[in-house]
Amino acid sequence: MITLKNNVLTVLIDEMGAQIRSVKKNDVEYMWQADPQIWKSTAPLMFPICGGLKDDKFVYEGKEYILPKHGFARNMPFTVEKADDTSAVFCLKADEETRKMYPFEFELRLIYNIENDALTLKYEVKNVGENTMYFAIGSHEGYYTPEGIEDYDIVFPQNETLNSVMVDGNLLQDHTLPIIKNTNVLPLYDKYFLVDCLVFKDVKSKSLLLRNRRKGKSIKIDFPDAAYLVLWHPHCAPFLCVEPWSGIPDDFHSDYNLAHKEGITALSKGEVYTAVHTITYIGEE
Repeated sequence: MITLKNNVLTVLIDEMGAQIRSVKKNDVEYMWQADPQIWKSTAPLMFPICGGLKDDKFVYEGKEYILPKHGFARNMPFTVEKADDTSAVFCLKADEETRKMYPFEFELRLIYNIENDALTLKYEVKNVGENTMYFAIGSHEGYYTPEGIEDYDIVFPQNETLNSVMVDGNLLQDHTLPIIKNTNVLPLYDKYFLVDCLVFKDVKSKSLLLRNRRKGKSIKIDFPDAAYLVLWHPHCAPFLCVEPWSGIPDDFHSDYNLAHKEGITALSKGEVYTAVHTITYIGEE
């Protein structure tokens, strides 16, 4: 476990999956603490896909590959390339195990940095192979809501009209559920998550506040490079996952070709993809 610490935040990051395990500000925990009876993770990384594939598979150059929901990075040990008091670099490289699921040569780095009350994650994906690689990447942080999520709102910096794409198992359906119309506040209700999650393809905002409407306690989440936003919450559990993703799950119309997948990123030989994601722990106002 790697510890980052300044005079405001203490952050614990697990080498397994390069996953945030704890963020404390003034000794107050802000992250879900991975109760295995509910959800054993805290903030897993989604790579090289976000969500699921149709039949958990894709076809590349005539060969079929089985790739589990959210990919494999969250379940693999990362190498710590650098660590000091306020920053750390974690790296995962393609190997024999990853090639069984995903036939591309890559180097994936997560660069963590804390400054004042903000934690910044920078994702770097480098194609070190000969062929174009196809991937998506995203976060899955679980924020602790001890009062229950119905005391919380999602507040956007601009008005939004959001319709959630309905989910059946791992796959997106062809119809949507209206959530908010021309407002910047999304009040959270357990009923939204009875089936699965909220999947938004049409968010204009590139940041949001997770705000406790009674206490004023807030977490600001910036995701300038994400194309999609997912919210997930096990029914009545005391946490909410806010998930900015570059990609999106398959729908029933998938032809199994990764290059045709909605939201997929194509990276040519030698190219490097970068994305930044910042979490600011504002606390109680």
